[in-house]
Amino acid sequence: MPPGPDGAVPVFSHGRRDGGKRVALTFDADMTSDQGPRAARGEHFDNPALIETLRRLKVPATVFMTGRWAEQYPGQAKSIGGDPLFEVASHSYSHHAFTTPCYGLPTVPRAEARADVERAFTAFRRAGVEHIVPYFRFPGGCHDDGVLKELGPAKVTAVQWDVVSGDAFAKDAGPVASQVISQVRPGSVVVMHCTRSAAPTTEEAVRRIVPELRAKGYEFVRVSDLVAGH
Repeated sequence: MPPGPDGAVPVFSHGRRDGGKRVALTFDADMTSDQGPRAARGEHFDNPALIETLRRLKVPATVFMTGRWAEQYPGQAKSIGGDPLFEVASHSYSHHAFTTPCYGLPTVPRAEARADVERAFTAFRRAGVEHIVPYFRFPGGCHDDGVLKELGPAKVTAVQWDVVSGDAFAKDAGPVASQVISQVRPGSVVVMHCTRSAAPTTEEAVRRIVPELRAKGYEFVRVSDLVAGH
């Protein structure tokens, strides 16, 4: 998308409402720079079953990945990024906030914001990710006009959402699926997660969401498909 005022990063939250019944499922692959020891002890910040379900159901998707996640799971990052069904975008390097307050997240110094975004893309390339798109999702969705201008030179589009799945820390897939199905509109961008540790019910929810939305006439697309038709 073209830059905003003063070269600020443009913000995209949903596609056209009159562009047909298309919806983009997006998955945040979160991992902070200090969670390596937890992963070493067996905590799972990945969700390979979710990715396999998307493949089995032939659902295109956009994965907003932290650089730290790509470094922890380089084989999975490469596999996701090498599959034409998916595209990979930046979710920052270590899931720190770009403005405060933001759900208690540590904060990236404003002067380091651009470097943090670009560090994630570097991690993707090192992992062998092929289908990288110039999109960025703020951790927690937290941003302000100042950081949008600060990130302007990075030449990315900030991708938000208009449907919150509620899968983060959910214990039951049913309410997650129901919330998505009830809120989706033509052009919607749905935010979900690709981390078993923080979102253990997402794969089951997707198995409910996909057939129901398809029965309603929806087509699943990537964020880039919605942006192209915006």
